[in-house]
Amino acid sequence: MTEQQIKEEQEKKRQRDLVGEIHRDFAARREMRRQLERGWELNMKFLSGDQFCDLMPSGEIEEDEKQFFWQSRRCFNHIAPTIDTRLARLAKVRPTLEVRAFSDSEADMQVARIASNILRSVKCRIDLDKVISEATLWSEVCGTAFYKVVWDYDDGKVIGSDTAGHPVKEGDVNVVALSPFEIYPDTLNAGSMSEVKSIIHAKAVSVEDIFDRFGAEIAGRTIGEFSLAPYSSPTGWRRAAEGELRPSIEQGEILIERYTRPSGKYPEGRLEIVAGDKLLFEGPLPYQNGDRGERTLPFIRQTCVSLAGAFFGTSVIDRMIPLQRAYNAVRNRKHEFLNRLTAGVIAVEDGSVDAEALADDGLAPGKVLVYRQGATAPAFLDCGKLPAEFAEEEERIANEFILVSGMSEISRNSANPTNVTSAVGLQLLLDQDTNRMHMTVESVERAVKEAGKQILHLYKQFAHTKRLLRMTGIGGETELVYFDASDISADDVEFAPGYDRTPEQTKEDILNLLDLGLLKDGEGNISGEVKTRILDAMGYGSLENARDISYLHIRKAERENILLAQQEVEADSYDDHAVHRAEHLRALLSGAENDAAVKARIVRHLESHRRMGG
Repeated sequence: MTEQQIKEEQEKKRQRDLVGEIHRDFAARREMRRQLERGWELNMKFLSGDQFCDLMPSGEIEEDEKQFFWQSRRCFNHIAPTIDTRLARLAKVRPTLEVRAFSDSEADMQVARIASNILRSVKCRIDLDKVISEATLWSEVCGTAFYKVVWDYDDGKVIGSDTAGHPVKEGDVNVVALSPFEIYPDTLNAGSMSEVKSIIHAKAVSVEDIFDRFGAEIAGRTIGEFSLAPYSSPTGWRRAAEGELRPSIEQGEILIERYTRPSGKYPEGRLEIVAGDKLLFEGPLPYQNGDRGERTLPFIRQTCVSLAGAFFGTSVIDRMIPLQRAYNAVRNRKHEFLNRLTAGVIAVEDGSVDAEALADDGLAPGKVLVYRQGATAPAFLDCGKLPAEFAEEEERIANEFILVSGMSEISRNSANPTNVTSAVGLQLLLDQDTNRMHMTVESVERAVKEAGKQILHLYKQFAHTKRLLRMTGIGGETELVYFDASDISADDVEFAPGYDRTPEQTKEDILNLLDLGLLKDGEGNISGEVKTRILDAMGYGSLENARDISYLHIRKAERENILLAQQEVEADSYDDHAVHRAEHLRALLSGAENDAAVKARIVRHLESHRRMGG
């Protein structure tokens, strides 16, 4: 055997050993969190309405059997509407992906402007709101959800072709929401993502997808384990609850991706990808997505309620399950009692009537009942009246739902038990519900902001060639800007606080500012520029009859400011010179004065406006 063949055999043995070690590591992590997975499955069952089951000491979920055939087993689901209400409330508290400049210099403002528009462009392209909604649904049901920020080489416009004639694309960022079933940390005691040394991302995929992505042929098998092939959303469990088979993948395999943080042995971290008995990839962590540009894990954690010293959070469903069981029991016992009152329980002397016929038909109205002469006539037993304790217990449990879930009646079912009639009072009640969800809201904020930072880091790493960015300016006008990695400063940006406001909230704020007189000038008038911006903010910027011509002058002056950074520009005789001078002075005082050449060009341009307009 030649030396080359010996090296090849050694390399094959090393790869086989590595694949076996990764599989053993994955099996150990699965076993470590098996009880958590069963808890998540139980939450999904209760959300979908399959609520007569429990987690047994064996670690499996089993159905509760009836003690008697006549027992009522109806479900009165309070969990589903509560989760729907929480999701609707959380959809309104997402932070805006706006980047704020660290100074008033033109360079910092330009970096912040490009970064903000990159984030807005990515948000629209990948429908980030939908991704956040999916992750929030997982975190509300299972307690934890994850985002994975990756660079997709098969996205973006075509920039060429390879030697085989296949198109080569420029690539682009993608953000996907992951269920907690797919994430396996090396420890369950980590309080945050930064305390985790390695994470395994495992999911059952088809062998065709593995071949398309890695070019490796895998034999494939049927995978029916829920933790590896769950439904795409928690509510998909409803199909299994209704008696259908659990989800499964035919001709699939478990794709295991193990991400390891940088260490002394691997300064750039480690990524190993395995499927079946094959090693598909081995190398350093692919993304420089850390706060200082270091390579780190591309995952972001979001929790419903964080637990001290625990990597996975808990869900409000965990707290509501005991109440839901008690509520179902009270309502079902109440219905059984009402059935006894209405259908009745008949007492019959032995041998006095045909018992089988009476059991089949009961005492129907108009029925002729023949019983043995001398025997006691069949009669209904006195079942008494419905005890008041039923109603009291039912009301008490319903109130506990409000306490445990953090959703009051005014948010969940639009009821106003406090009889508050003022708008301010009602808003305070709604704000109280938001305050009760503060931990969840903070987790969503941190996750979205971290996703924004990682998006900018990936553009900084991979956007080496000039890219065309379509930006929407004031009034809906489209701007085209070319940028590359040198135009992005992912380390020197700070996200501006705030949330996406609804059009109604924006209009109300503007009207309040008008009433206070804060939008008027020193003479008590509203300038044409302010009127234009008010109309834009209120949604009338695109209407020709509602937009002042000063808007067009402002846009022309802004375009001239961009040109003045590179070349001389002369004023036109038809310009509104007062509006133009205000925009040019704003650019000059915002940092352009620090560049002598740009300052001189703007000063000469202002002089041309003075000569023409006086």
